[in-house]
Amino acid sequence: MSGLCRGRITFRVTAGYELFDHTADLGIRAFGSTVEEVVESMTAGFYAAVGTLVLQEGGEACRVTVRGEDDAVLLRDYLACLLLRLERHLQVLEIDRVVQFGGGELSVEGVWRGVDEGRSDLLREVKAITYHELSLVRTDQGCEAKVIVDI
Repeated sequence: MSGLCRGRITFRVTAGYELFDHTADLGIRAFGSTVEEVVESMTAGFYAAVGTLVLQEGGEACRVTVRGEDDAVLLRDYLACLLLRLERHLQVLEIDRVVQFGGGELSVEGVWRGVDEGRSDLLREVKAITYHELSLVRTDQGCEAKVIVDI
C-alpha cells in the first residue's frame, strides 16, 4: 500500500443542484451536507428547471407543510405544492428555513413572491413532479436527492 492514502479522509459536501436530461423529461439532482440543504437546493433546482425567474418585491409569509411516511415522497409532494402555486398564482417560495424534514413531515417557512413575467425568462413548462427514479439517499458525507419532472 502506498503512503498516498494514509490517515483519515474527510469530505465536505457543498450544497447545490444540477439539471440533467432524461428521455423526454428533465431530472434534478440536489445535494448537501444535510437534508435541509437538499431541500433548499432542490427548491432552487426546481425553479431553475422552469427558467430564470425575476421576483417582484414584497410577498406573503407562509409555511408549507406536507406529511407522509416516505422522505423521498415528502420531497416530491413538497415540489408538487410549489408547482401548483407557480401555475395558479405565478409565485415562488423564497425559503427562510427548513423547519422539519423527517418523522413523517417536511415543513418549510418562507415568503411567496410574485414572478415578474416581463423580466423573467420562462424556458419550459413543468407539467408534473413524477415518482419515476425518485430518491433521497443519506450517507456519512451528506445527502442527495433525485427527482424527474415531466416537461
